[in-house]
Amino acid sequence: MSPKTAKAAVMVAPGRLEVQDFACPEINQDSMLIATEMCGICGTDKHTYRGETTQYGGTKAESKTPFPIIPGHEIVGTVAEIGAKARTNLEYRGHVLSEGDRVVMCPDILCGRCYYCRNSSGFPLCENILGYGNAFSCQDPPHLMGGWAEYIYVRPDVFVYKVPEGMSPRLAVLAELMSVTFNLDKAKSFYSMDGEGFAPGASIAIQGVGPMGLLHVFKSRVMGAGDIIAIDSSEFRLNLARKFGADYLINVASSSVEERVAQVRDLTEGRGADIVVECAGVASAFSEGLEMVRRGGMYIVAGVFVDVGSVNINPHSSIAARQVRIIGMCNHPPTGYVPSLKLIEKFKDKFPLNEFVTHEFQIGDVAAAIEQAFDIDHSMKVVITP
Repeated sequence: MSPKTAKAAVMVAPGRLEVQDFACPEINQDSMLIATEMCGICGTDKHTYRGETTQYGGTKAESKTPFPIIPGHEIVGTVAEIGAKARTNLEYRGHVLSEGDRVVMCPDILCGRCYYCRNSSGFPLCENILGYGNAFSCQDPPHLMGGWAEYIYVRPDVFVYKVPEGMSPRLAVLAELMSVTFNLDKAKSFYSMDGEGFAPGASIAIQGVGPMGLLHVFKSRVMGAGDIIAIDSSEFRLNLARKFGADYLINVASSSVEERVAQVRDLTEGRGADIVVECAGVASAFSEGLEMVRRGGMYIVAGVFVDVGSVNINPHSSIAARQVRIIGMCNHPPTGYVPSLKLIEKFKDKFPLNEFVTHEFQIGDVAAAIEQAFDIDHSMKVVITP
């Protein structure tokens, strides 16, 4: 029987959350409803809650959050209701979907018609991109366009991925975030092409080891990194980074910028790291990270999906004279979900992936959930459940 109504946590404005009831939309032959099992609170959700709402700034895709919204895009759930054509058309690999199947979904909706959709692949550059959890006002039908809800409406132009048999929601919920780490695969492609980027045994420094940074630690170790340096202000998160493969820990709370840069250089024979990955989500990390990367190294900017301000840098001494390659990343590739799920499945017993989700809150406790997500000294991934 089709559900009639659904509860959802609504962000009515920055800093304001309410629980509301919505009528479940009727599906057609091309769409479906997912019964949410779990949805992560992402760094983007936290930025939005703080009022940092400009996404894809300075491009044709620039947008502002259209409050009120149902946040949440790190989604895992089961097929509740599905149209006849959607059974064979929605799953990314062409697998047939049935009610009860556990799935994850890519939150991005691409137009398929702009210059970038027609001429690029991998990380989406779509000029008309829309995203579940931040691009749709819940005042407008079909309402349920975010993961902090009991049900989610899935459009025909969304990629859905069937979860491996037996994989728990606590692991599957990491798929979207794990796909973000494919900027490391991009860095590896530069090594095969130019001898730079991610080489076997490369030294990696990761600024910020919250959920996204921690998965970069994990992915770096799986990909064959040498020394991995984790940098954060939370001792709790640094200790978890150690479990995931970090060799050295630098605590921001007990060091200055100059001391951190010196530590990274000391740990890399005076040169600086081969690759530095920014996952901190603050503008000041950019200028600091540039000083940590070696000459001819690579700096990946992954943590600023929204506009968090600007910094002053010297383009000559910080970039040009040192021939630093900078990769800006503001999304993840839809091609990353299948290999991400495979990596999670393969390494779930070799790494403490079951410790990644530290807190679960029901929709009615969303205010406590967001407060917990901001408590970086006691939490990693906080999730919303029905």
